[in-house]
Amino acid sequence: MRAGLIADATRNTTRDATPLTTGRHARGARGSNGLRGFGSPLRWGAFVAGRCLALACATSIAIVSTTATAQVQSSPIAVESAAPNASSTAGSTNPHAGSPSPSTASTSSSATPGAAGSRLDTVLASHRLRVCTTGDYKPYAFLRPDGRYEGIDIDLAASLARSLGAEIEYVATTWPKLTDDFIGRCDIAIGGVSTTLERQKRAAFSTPYLVDGKTPIARCADVSRFQTLAQIDQPSVRVIVNPGGTNEKFAREHLSHAHLEVYPDNVTIFRQIADGKADVMITDASETMLQHKLNPSLCSVNPDTPLQFGEKAFMLPRGDVVFQQYVDQWLHLLRATGAFQPIVDAWLK
Repeated sequence: MRAGLIADATRNTTRDATPLTTGRHARGARGSNGLRGFGSPLRWGAFVAGRCLALACATSIAIVSTTATAQVQSSPIAVESAAPNASSTAGSTNPHAGSPSPSTASTSSSATPGAAGSRLDTVLASHRLRVCTTGDYKPYAFLRPDGRYEGIDIDLAASLARSLGAEIEYVATTWPKLTDDFIGRCDIAIGGVSTTLERQKRAAFSTPYLVDGKTPIARCADVSRFQTLAQIDQPSVRVIVNPGGTNEKFAREHLSHAHLEVYPDNVTIFRQIADGKADVMITDASETMLQHKLNPSLCSVNPDTPLQFGEKAFMLPRGDVVFQQYVDQWLHLLRATGAFQPIVDAWLK
């Protein structure tokens, strides 16, 4: 481009600077100096000066044009290189941090998600596993008169604690307060906890370790009377439930005609049926089978075909994927090595 401008300027200068000498004056202008058409050294000097001036102007124009072009071409690059800094600032979690440097942004993006602040790290550091349980639900978790806990979930929790190198610290709770106490005071909640969507809104669950379901239990002589919900849901039937859990929820949702009694003690509640103070209770099939072993006068009604599907799992902190994955892996290995089923069978068979 610069060469073209110089050539054009040279042609224009030559045309404009050529003296309009014709005829005799033109022929006479050929002197010993060989400067045709200029007539004298003075005119030659003016011609040379004019050409130099034109060349200088053309060169300046070319330089300015090239510089402007370079600036225009470099502008998008400058905008694009600034864009990542603006994005990093907008995504910064620290409002006082300002614009992060490239090294800071790189470090932030390479951090392991979910690793910081996991309950797993807390338990490993403190060697303490805080376990919430109601302690009133055989065969899962039961507080004995001597102050010791026993049951399926108690044995499972002991295995989990050993894998973590931690000691168990039990935190007593009740079914109505289970989720609140767990969120504020515990690392895990056990004791026959059923998975429900309401609980899932505030907490997470491990992989279910036992399939269960709601099943009636009554005096063995009355089993034929309570085969279906329609038979149970009669004004003359006295249904007893423990408060705050899935048993009460199921009864209130499905029984609108039967007489419903909320009994506060989940340990002695089955004695009420055996003594004739209540007719039937709807609870988990696993509990009805155990109660039949403990109280032969009570019978489970169709435990293999429960009235409602259910699962048991461990309640875990919501959003703590690291801890949840650890518990799931521990449970998987417990099953794979054959250590899980003997724990369950010891209480249900």
